[in-house]
Amino acid sequence: MKRILLLLLAAPAAAHMVSVSTGDAILEGSTLHYDLRMPLFEARHLAKPDLLLDSITFEGAQRTAASCQETASDGSYRCTATYQYKTTPDRLVVECLFHKVTVPNHIHVLRAVSGGKTDQAVFELTNTKATLRFEPPSLMEVAVTRVSTGLARAMGTVAPVLFILALVLAARSRRELVTLVATFFVGQSIAAYVFPGLPWYPSERFIEAAAALTIAYLAVEILLLPNAGQRWLVVGVLGVFHGLAFAEYLRSSQQGPAWFLAGALAGELLLALLFGVLVHWIARVRVPQWAQRVPAALLLAAGLGWFGWLLV
Repeated sequence: MKRILLLLLAAPAAAHMVSVSTGDAILEGSTLHYDLRMPLFEARHLAKPDLLLDSITFEGAQRTAASCQETASDGSYRCTATYQYKTTPDRLVVECLFHKVTVPNHIHVLRAVSGGKTDQAVFELTNTKATLRFEPPSLMEVAVTRVSTGLARAMGTVAPVLFILALVLAARSRRELVTLVATFFVGQSIAAYVFPGLPWYPSERFIEAAAALTIAYLAVEILLLPNAGQRWLVVGVLGVFHGLAFAEYLRSSQQGPAWFLAGALAGELLLALLFGVLVHWIARVRVPQWAQRVPAALLLAAGLGWFGWLLV
């Protein structure tokens, strides 16, 4: 119980649910040109922005030039670097630790090009090293990588974790919990499939602010409208706002949503199961009626606090 309370109170401090950067690595003979693009709000807090380039290494290559600067046109922070190999490599072995200098759930999508052939790797907390071979990956490799990424995004980001907890508290039966989780996932899936193809896309801060308010809104329903009907429909609509974070990742990585969403669903089902068991155990302890409302009140405070923190 104490861990859940700490998680709720610390939500604003770990608020970035959308944290994606992209990079291009172009190999010309034994020379590698690397171009990094990161949202400006991710890089501004760094004492030394050059730490970004120090946090990615290309095995066997020596960096010979580097520069970083803000790009006003698209609100990004851009770093370029040149690396030199002793001989022309037939593959790139890359280690990326951006999650250590930005936020723990940061994802870096790296595309590599050599002689007209391309390969791509996704780096995050659970996958910090990859080999790019400039040949199409197998279906199994694609599936494992994308499913694991979806699982990590669902279970390693504050917003979906808090919202799943709110769903467990809002459900008045096991059957309703299944329905709420299902409609939440449907809403996320709609956003993941529709928004990446639209010409207009909301900013990262809008996505995070919307997610914070969804948590606060569901907490209000739990506290003030415990018998409200059509809750499944409300949760489905709120799921669309959470799905925008998935859509942003899919848009940046230019990946299809199917495997990614399969991993996300697995993570959300696991969270619902864990929180459901915990809430059931607490209910058996026969805590006072007022104490049962404390988690929802903390969710409300966390959602509103997170939203206020984003406005600062």
